[in-house]
Amino acid sequence: MEKTQTTEEYLNEIRALPGLENAILAGITVNRREMTAELFLVTDHTYSPDAAARAKAAAIKYLPSAFSPRIRIEKRVPDEGMIRAKIAAFMAARFPAASAFLREEDIEVAMLREGSGANFSFDVASGDQSLFTSGKILDEVSAYLSGIYCGSFYGNVRIVEREKEEFDPDAEIPEEEEEYAQTVRVFPVTDFHRLDGVETVPKYATYIADVSGESDDLTVCGAISFIQEREYTRKNEKTGEEVLKSRFSLTVSDGTGSLRATYFPKKATVEKVRALKAGDWVVLSGANEAYNGSISYTAKRINFGRPPENFVPEARKGKPVPAAYHTVFPEAYADYTQAGMFDVCEKPAALQDNTFVVFDLETTGLNNQPAMGKMDRIIEIGAVKLSHGEIAEKFSTFVACPTRLPPEIVALTGIRDEDLAGAPDIARVIPDFYKFCDGCFLVGHNVQFDYRFIRYYGEENGYMFDQRQFDTMTLAQELLRGEGLANYKLNTIADHYGFTFNHHRAFDDALTTAKIFIELIRQRKTLP
Repeated sequence: MEKTQTTEEYLNEIRALPGLENAILAGITVNRREMTAELFLVTDHTYSPDAAARAKAAAIKYLPSAFSPRIRIEKRVPDEGMIRAKIAAFMAARFPAASAFLREEDIEVAMLREGSGANFSFDVASGDQSLFTSGKILDEVSAYLSGIYCGSFYGNVRIVEREKEEFDPDAEIPEEEEEYAQTVRVFPVTDFHRLDGVETVPKYATYIADVSGESDDLTVCGAISFIQEREYTRKNEKTGEEVLKSRFSLTVSDGTGSLRATYFPKKATVEKVRALKAGDWVVLSGANEAYNGSISYTAKRINFGRPPENFVPEARKGKPVPAAYHTVFPEAYADYTQAGMFDVCEKPAALQDNTFVVFDLETTGLNNQPAMGKMDRIIEIGAVKLSHGEIAEKFSTFVACPTRLPPEIVALTGIRDEDLAGAPDIARVIPDFYKFCDGCFLVGHNVQFDYRFIRYYGEENGYMFDQRQFDTMTLAQELLRGEGLANYKLNTIADHYGFTFNHHRAFDDALTTAKIFIELIRQRKTLP
C-alpha cells in the first residue's frame, strides 16, 4: 500500500462502511517477523465491530499476499479549541520565527459541517503577513491537520490592526520577566533514498539536541560516528530452538547533539546495514521509549538522507552571555604532567583552531530527563578549557542541594552534605558556566548524559546551551577498537593512556577527559 493511488482505492472502499464515511489512513506499521501490516484508521463517527471486520477483510486485496492485515481504529472528533491548540503547537515546532508573531488567540477556527473539517485563519498585524504567506505555511498546517483528523482543512491570513497602548511618559516601566520555553526544532531532510524501505518519505527530522521525552514516532537525521553489530539468541516460537540474531548499535550526530540507537535488521537489510560506516548520513525513524529508568531510541527503519547543504542549526532564544563572572571565577591552569606533549608532534589543526570546554558533573542521581519524573540535581561542576591545544583554564564549584544526599552518591563521590554547605545555587552557577562555555565546543565522556542536565538547568534560567558536542566515548569506540580494551569507560581508557586520577569527582574526571580527548584527536587528526 505504498502508492497513493492504492491507498485512495482502499479508503474509497471502506468509506462505504457505516461509521467510516470520513475515515483517514493515519499510518501503517509493518512487522516483517510476524508478516503483519497494521492499518491505523481515524474516524469521526461511531463504528461497529462488523465495520472494523469488513475494513480488515478489504485490506487483504491491497497488501502483498504474504502479509496478514490488522486494523486499529480510533474515533477522533475535534472541536475548535483542540484544533487551535494543535495549530499553535505545530507552528511553534515547525515555524518558530512566524510563531513568535502569533498568539493562540490570534488563530480563528470555524468548524465545517459535521465530519468535513474546518477553516482556520491567522490574524496578524500589517507588516507581519509575509511571514505567513511565504514558505507554504498554510499548506503544511492543512496537511498536518488532515493527517490527524477527518475532513479537509483550509487556511488563510487576515490582516488586523493591533490596538496601540497610549504612551504615558511619567509611567513606570515594569521589568519584563521573559520566559524561555523549550521548543522542538526540525530541519528538512534532503538527498533521501531508500535503504530499508518506508511507507512515507520523511520530510523533516527533529534536532537531536531537542530529543528528550517519549515518542512512538520520532525521526532524526545524522552522520554515523559509531556503528557495531552484536549477536544475540532468540527462541523460535514455532520450533523452540535458539536462533542466532543480529542487532546494530549506532551513534548519529547532526551538529546539535548525538543519539545512540538500536536497530534490529530484517533479512533484506542486514547486509546493507553492515555496509554502513562512520561518516555516512542516515535518517532513522523509530520510537523513543522508557526502559530501565531511562529513555532509549529504537530505530525501526534506516534510510539515507542528510540536512540541507550549508545547514546552520537554528538558535533558540535565550539570555545573552553575561558581561562578567559573578559567582564562580575561572582560574588559569597549567598541567605540568603534560608538558612537552607536542614537542615531537605538531599540534593538529583541529585542536589549534578551535576552543573546547571539557566538563563533567556529579549529580544526586541518574535522571536527566523530565519525562522520567523529577530531575536529579547537579551537586558539582568541573571543567577545563582547551585553547590552542593546551589546557588553559579551570572551572570548578560545588552546587547547593536543598535535600540530603543519597547514601549511594556519598559512597560513590565522597561528597558529603557538609561539603555543599554555603555552596551557590544552580541559578547563580549556570550564568557563569554559560559565559565560560561561550564560543566553545563542548566535550565530555558519554557527553549526552551531562549535557542534558546542563541544558535543562540552563533553560530553567534562560540560558540556551546549543554548542556542538564531542563524545570521548564515541571517539574511543571509533579509534581504539582492536586495542584490547575491556570496555570504553573513562577509567578503562585512562588506564590505556597511563593517566591516573580521582574518579567520580567532577574536576578530576573533566581533566582526565580533556587529556584523553587530546590524545584521540592527535590520532584522528580531524574532528568528527
